[in-house]
Amino acid sequence: QQGKTNLDGETNLISVVCLSEHDNPKTLAAVQKMVKDGALEELQKCFGARMEFGTAGLRAAMGPGVSCMNDLTIIQTTQGFCAYLEKSFPDLKERGVVIGFDARAHPASGGCSKRFATLAATVMISRGVPVYLFHDITPTPFVPFAVSHLSLCAGIMVTASHNPKQDNGYKVYWENGAQIIPPHDCGIASAISENLEPWPQSWDENLALNSLLLKDPYEDMCREYFKAVQQHCFHRDLNKSSEVKFVHTSVHGVGHTFVQSVFKAFDLCPPFAVVEQKDPDPEFPTVKYPNPEEGEGVLTLSFALAEKEGATVVLANDPDADRLAVAEKQKSGQWRVFSGNELGALLGWWLFRCWKERHPEPAALKDVYMLASTVSSKILRAIALKEGFHFEETLTGFKWMGNRAKQLLDQGKTMLFAFEEAIGYMCCPAVLDKDGVSAAAITAELTSYLVTQGTTLTQKLNAIFDEYGYHISKNSYFICHDQDIIQQLFERLRNYIGKDTYPKECGEFAVSAVRDLTTGYDSSQPDKKATLPTSRSSQMITFTFSNGGVATMRTSGTEPKIKYYTELCAAPGNSDVKQLKAELDNLVDAIVQYFFEPEKNKLKPRPE
Repeated sequence: QQGKTNLDGETNLISVVCLSEHDNPKTLAAVQKMVKDGALEELQKCFGARMEFGTAGLRAAMGPGVSCMNDLTIIQTTQGFCAYLEKSFPDLKERGVVIGFDARAHPASGGCSKRFATLAATVMISRGVPVYLFHDITPTPFVPFAVSHLSLCAGIMVTASHNPKQDNGYKVYWENGAQIIPPHDCGIASAISENLEPWPQSWDENLALNSLLLKDPYEDMCREYFKAVQQHCFHRDLNKSSEVKFVHTSVHGVGHTFVQSVFKAFDLCPPFAVVEQKDPDPEFPTVKYPNPEEGEGVLTLSFALAEKEGATVVLANDPDADRLAVAEKQKSGQWRVFSGNELGALLGWWLFRCWKERHPEPAALKDVYMLASTVSSKILRAIALKEGFHFEETLTGFKWMGNRAKQLLDQGKTMLFAFEEAIGYMCCPAVLDKDGVSAAAITAELTSYLVTQGTTLTQKLNAIFDEYGYHISKNSYFICHDQDIIQQLFERLRNYIGKDTYPKECGEFAVSAVRDLTTGYDSSQPDKKATLPTSRSSQMITFTFSNGGVATMRTSGTEPKIKYYTELCAAPGNSDVKQLKAELDNLVDAIVQYFFEPEKNKLKPRPE
């Protein structure tokens, strides 16, 4: 069915896909109603531009049209991915792929993660590819774990993580168990555009569900995952006797069952579950945003339950359980929510300490590595310098850390820990991605150990800073939907005092180095070329200041945001926290005033 309508003053052709008996009548009805009502703006939004497939896969609202997540776009995406895999792996039909899904659903369009996962399986099986399809919801980390454990060619996870309830996503893993990186994203995107027309059997779900090529890895992967994670349980006897009480929330996502199980695997007393949030609910009724990174607003019910049960630590997963937020009750009675950087410092210290207990010989240190993204705290660098292991920075996102971790493991190195400031932690190299389930158990064991030493997470964090130098962070973002404004903002910084010149100061703060990973410029390198990979598809500039401050400005790959990440790295011995925080506040104010110019650029600040 085709209809002509006027969009933005031009006559454009909108193709509305005819739905067969296998198709989704809800999306067809929605489009027909828009056409009938003359809803040009809505039609433009749905059909104006196809979703772009990138290294993060897809993430968009569920609904009709090529710009949304729906049955057809899932089929088209999987056809392209399948075609790309066929070219890449001669043994694809022997090895196969794994597919998992979260609990998201959108009744208005008929879209839901389970249906999308089933359709993806149908496409693969229609081409003779074996599919390991989890029969029930799982945390995202189970998909990369299955890719590695079963030596598969690829993995697909249908999830939008912590995005708003109307969104869904399609996340892709390569045969190495890590998220895809270039050039696979471009190759898959091209293959999708070459395979838009549904293949003859792509809609036939019964084909998949009744096929001998379909396997359910759920039981095996649960058993093997918990067995792998248990290798990072260092104090089982202490765990058995621990009286520390924890509260856990899965924020209406998939995490409840798996966190209960991982606590049992560590012989820890299971955490109290926030009843209102423990079961999956795609409406996320108790929170404005299902994102524990937003802090206290998401944790209100957790704090209330902790007060009732006498618990001192709250653990919160995001809806697909690949990230973890932690809060601790202070002596004052207030709750402290740790930032991703602070928990990264605690977990990095803990995992190194436990490893060193088992490997006291100094020679072993030369093969030990930790990683963090370039916008995360430099605290691991400070610990590595003093303790003698290796620390490396990667580009933003666990796709880069996962791929680098795999390279190191293949070289026989020990991959101890990786983290990003957005509350993502890789504590167990059996999963080459962030994992909020294993991180929850390891944080609980760390807490239980500290209690036997008469201390707390907060006190231990301060002790780490005393020993290795205070690292104080302040991160936030501005909302901007206008790509032209974003482009102009960054181009102004690249031509600040003439063509191809960057700022030499920001208010009272002197700039000592600039690294631009969009253009590949790095003033600190002898040849002025950045050593990290660069990409013109996103904006990212890092400024280093003479006072020990570091600030990175970057665009988000999945949201209309310009983010900033700032940190003041003090030398050990400089422990005047009040003065350091004031200095960082002043630096951030200057960056906002001189670099962002929010009023001139009409930027909206992060909502409180």
